[in-house]
Amino acid sequence: MRTNTGLWWLLAAFFLLVAVVYTTWNIIAHPQLPIVNAIEWVGTVALLFTAFMGALIAFYIGRVHKAQGGELPEDVLTSDIDDGDPELGEFSPWSWWPIVLAFSAALAMIGLAVGTWMVPIGLGVFLVAIVGWVYEYYRGYFAR
Repeated sequence: MRTNTGLWWLLAAFFLLVAVVYTTWNIIAHPQLPIVNAIEWVGTVALLFTAFMGALIAFYIGRVHKAQGGELPEDVLTSDIDDGDPELGEFSPWSWWPIVLAFSAALAMIGLAVGTWMVPIGLGVFLVAIVGWVYEYYRGYFAR
């Protein structure tokens, strides 16, 4: 994480430098205008906010790195892949319910674009799909 923090600080410094160069270049390119009117404000503000965003992320990652109390397994060169592999839970590779759930979301989005009468149908399919997915271990072949 220390490397990530350094990269984000470098990115923030780069965008700050680009913002200064961009603003200076605009002032030099328009010598006949007053300085306030010579600055192209949209690009300058966008570049400054991008620099601030990079600094914010760098600060956050640095604080998290200090708070975690040591290096993560991903940061140690001698660690194995399995050292940083958490238990993610139990998943059903045979389940068809995620496909039905995606169909219900697609149906609702198409309903927003085409006709609002399709949205309640998509919500109904969503309710059936989410209940089916949650309770798939409690009925049928895989019941406990």
